[in-house]
Amino acid sequence: MTKLRPTFRIGRAESGADVGEGGNGEGQPLRAGQGVDQEFLALERELTVLLRRARASSGEMAREVHPDLESAAYGLLARLDERSGQRATELAAFIGVGKATMSRQLRALEELGLIAREPDPADGRAWLVHLTDEGRARFRTVRDARRARYVRQLANWDRKEVAELARLLHQLNRRSEG
Repeated sequence: MTKLRPTFRIGRAESGADVGEGGNGEGQPLRAGQGVDQEFLALERELTVLLRRARASSGEMAREVHPDLESAAYGLLARLDERSGQRATELAAFIGVGKATMSRQLRALEELGLIAREPDPADGRAWLVHLTDEGRARFRTVRDARRARYVRQLANWDRKEVAELARLLHQLNRRSEG
């Protein structure tokens, strides 16, 4: 059985033939390492490594906040530190999970004393979620330690390179939201 490799639509070659998705502009499929596909293979490889390490790191950081905290909840705490007083539906949309998953995660965080809910003054049927003082203190301690690790790891980088990496990642994340 032959395995098919996905390719990407990059654009059109000068001849007008598609380059990327299934072709090299001459009716031939691109293979790994050919033409414009090489950059996307390199991107996929590096993002895969980055995401794998980020997942492991999130688990470690979540356990540093609280030993019973699941790794997925760390990003939720980060969002609440950034923008407190959000509805569960807003948080679910931002994180990219369903309502049931968000409800379960919020319930666990509330049981650990890291978040609290209060009625939404604009809509008495809805609740706003925010970090408790303990939740904020624990999260910021871990976040500050992580930031210090970034500073050490990137100490040899020019500040402009760090800013450019942050800008590009922000651009990628903004495009991934839609």
